[in-house]
Amino acid sequence: MKIQFISDVHGSPGALEAALAAGQRDGADQIVFLGDALYHGPRNPLPTDYDPARTAAVFNRFSHRILAVRGNCDSEVDQLMLDFPAMADYAWLVLGRRRLFLTHGHRFDPGHLPPLAPGDVFVSGHTHIPLAERRDEVFVFNPGSVGLPKEGRPPSYGICRGDRLIVKTIEGVLVCDCHLSA
Repeated sequence: MKIQFISDVHGSPGALEAALAAGQRDGADQIVFLGDALYHGPRNPLPTDYDPARTAAVFNRFSHRILAVRGNCDSEVDQLMLDFPAMADYAWLVLGRRRLFLTHGHRFDPGHLPPLAPGDVFVSGHTHIPLAERRDEVFVFNPGSVGLPKEGRPPSYGICRGDRLIVKTIEGVLVCDCHLSA
């Protein structure tokens, strides 16, 4: 199974459509959305194509394939627009013998991890900065942002394929990766 990870769309339907098309090219079976779907937030600029209603419509076309967690810019009003549950602060995803802890990254983050077992993967967004690495006995993964990338980085998304975590630009260029060998 191939899983696509998307985070921090912030109301940009064009960025979401591009990310979903990239995931389809990669053959992703499932989509994990790591929060900040529709609202840009008070500290962020508006995406050039900011349109929360259209962004919700794009998400809803894929609702049967999405597992989502809540971001710090998401609200109950946003949930009314989305056809899939998106208000959980975290979720666990079990792939074979490996556990992935999914969260946005504003409550738990790589510097403040929840209790994890050796070999677990901490997956978050929030920083808009891609990351794929091993830290001691766990793995830390962040697909970056498709809607508002930071530090001059291009929009990016993540893929979990077998024992490999991969972050790519929307155009398919490798940003970073990590092999899950525990």
